[in-house]
Amino acid sequence: MKSPVEVPPAQAIWRDRRAQALLLAATLTIMANATISPALPGLAREFADHPQVDLLTRLLVPAPSLAVVFVAPLVGVLSDRIGRRGLLVWGIALFVLAGSAGLVLPSLESMLVSRLILGIAVAAIMTTQTALTGDYFSGAARVALTGLQTSARNFGGFVFISTAGVLAALSPRLPFAIYALPLLVLPFVLQSLPRPVRLVAAQVGKASATDGHRNWLLILTGLLLLQMVTNMTFFIMPTQIPFYLDALGHDSAVTTGTVLGLLTLAGGLAALMYGRLAARVGVSGSWTLGYGAMATGMAAIGAQAGLPAMLAGAVCIGIGFAWVLPAFVTVMLAIAPARRRGAAGGLLTTAIFLGQVLSPFLSLPIIAAIGFDGLYLGAGVLLATISALALIGCVLQRRRIRGHAV
Repeated sequence: MKSPVEVPPAQAIWRDRRAQALLLAATLTIMANATISPALPGLAREFADHPQVDLLTRLLVPAPSLAVVFVAPLVGVLSDRIGRRGLLVWGIALFVLAGSAGLVLPSLESMLVSRLILGIAVAAIMTTQTALTGDYFSGAARVALTGLQTSARNFGGFVFISTAGVLAALSPRLPFAIYALPLLVLPFVLQSLPRPVRLVAAQVGKASATDGHRNWLLILTGLLLLQMVTNMTFFIMPTQIPFYLDALGHDSAVTTGTVLGLLTLAGGLAALMYGRLAARVGVSGSWTLGYGAMATGMAAIGAQAGLPAMLAGAVCIGIGFAWVLPAFVTVMLAIAPARRRGAAGGLLTTAIFLGQVLSPFLSLPIIAAIGFDGLYLGAGVLLATISALALIGCVLQRRRIRGHAV
């Protein structure tokens, strides 16, 4: 078994068993919310006599996100205190129990409670998986792994949601069985991740009082705000595109599946290239290109130039988001002290899910005021502005490097 501090070459990162275990854990977080979406109409019919069936069935999907927002910072602090590997294992076990409970639970209320508990498991998995990436890997290998994690989430989400659609056609309860699949992953995680991670992290923290960036809390605060805004903007795709397509006269179900499917697949493929991209242009460069691609995609969708333009826009958004997202983890791991990676990762996880939760609430007033096209065009302007600021940062950084070289 590899030691916690042994770092493989970036090109061979996917062959490392620790990386494989963390990639498998990454795929679990994407299935938490949307996997049961295809089952919602069937569940509504099953509990048709319930007076609040419409509200409760719709709350089943975002419930894990709500739990993550409140729990992730606490889980992060806990992981720094008791160890990240053990908390990851317990998180996966809780994920299996809470997620698959919907197979047998007798009421919508009990299902909603199980979904909230599932959110606690997601917070544990996502927070510890991010921190362990920093514990096990550094440099180019760490950057490459963050890109692969985004790719794993995209491809995993595509497979899980597609499978859930097939199972939901047989029974609205069957999609909950997908949450039991991580039980097969658990032995591999236990075998592949070394035990002494907590000890190593603690030793690093004691060995260097200056571990991490001097102003890491200030930088992290800005990073969290940008992460929240990014996710809030991105999530107008899954939350608003079905209604936009319906308003344009398209078959919303089929076309929505095509648009989001292309977005997911494009993102999965683009994320595979993130390691090489970041090595060439750095974080500022990847943000410049990523936010620029997202801005182009939003503008194409808002322009009402026809379905082909919307599909091309979805591809651009998927590519851009895949180049933007890993950089947040890379920067967080670079600036936070090793002994505080769990806490920092928990806050980053909260920012991700808070953006998801806030997105519909902020989108609806904008749609009411300027329409769907105005929403997407406005998002394009916002993302283009962020891209321009990242470009300025990239240019200034290169000038600073050249100045030091001289």
